[in-house]
This record gives sequence, C-alpha cells and structure tokens, in this order.
Amino acid sequence: MANQTLITGELIYEAKIQFIEEIDFGLSMADLSSGKVAIPPGGARFDQSFQGILHGPKVNGIVIGTDYLNVRADGLFQLHLHGRITTEEGDNISLVSEGVSGQDVGEAETQLRSAVKLYTLSKSYHWLNNLQLLAIGSLDPAKGEAFIKAYSV
Repeated sequence: MANQTLITGELIYEAKIQFIEEIDFGLSMADLSSGKVAIPPGGARFDQSFQGILHGPKVNGIVIGTDYLNVRADGLFQLHLHGRITTEEGDNISLVSEGVSGQDVGEAETQLRSAVKLYTLSKSYHWLNNLQLLAIGSLDPAKGEAFIKAYSV
C-alpha cells in the first residue's frame, strides 16, 4: 500500500467505539445527560477514554484513546480526540480528531462530524499521513458506544 491512489469520499475504515472511563471536573455526564442538572453558563469538561475495533477496505485493527470533551452552554459537544490505532499487522498509527456532536430534542442518539488526521512512519501505512479524513457517525449515550465511518476528503 505504499503508493495509494484514493478517491475523494473513499471509505478508509468503520469503527465501533466503546467508552470505558470518564473523568469529570465537578459535574457528571449522567446528571447532565439525564437533565438532572443544566449545563453551566461556562460549559462542562470531561475526559472520556475509549477503545474499539476498526475494519474497512484500507485499515483494520484496534483503537484506544481519550476524547477531551467540552460541552458548550448551548449544548453542542466539542470533540478533541487523541488516540492510537494498532493495525492487524502490529503497526501503530497516531490519531487526532477535532469535531462536534449534537443531540436533537427527543432523539436518543447524537450525531457527530469530525476531521481526522493520522500519522505513522510505518512503510505499509505512511500514505495515511497525506490524507484528511472526515468521520461521520452516531453516539448512543445510554450504551456508551459510537459507530463511525471515516472517509478521505
């Protein structure tokens, strides 16, 4: 895969992510999500660790990382993820993602959009360094899991 020719909009991977730990900074996500408390005027901050499985036509493996999440006073979630993909072959790929997530009133899932950059010196995957990816997906807060598809743009 050293000289990849990709088409804009080509699927790179799909991911199923499970949130495994949450650190709050004075307000629990459970209280916030349930409506038990309102979002403070200054917003709220959470560190959410995650792990998951990636599969697709270009990248397969596992991903682990943390989303340094800011919840704005207007309810929009600002995503800031750092993680590591370990491919089936054992190559490590750095992942950085910035985006937003929001939940419509009455909906169980939130929709997310995020810009993803990958980096590695792996000879098999260094072609990823030149890509900008768009991650599109949904998050089920009740289950603590997300489903994401990442495309080249």
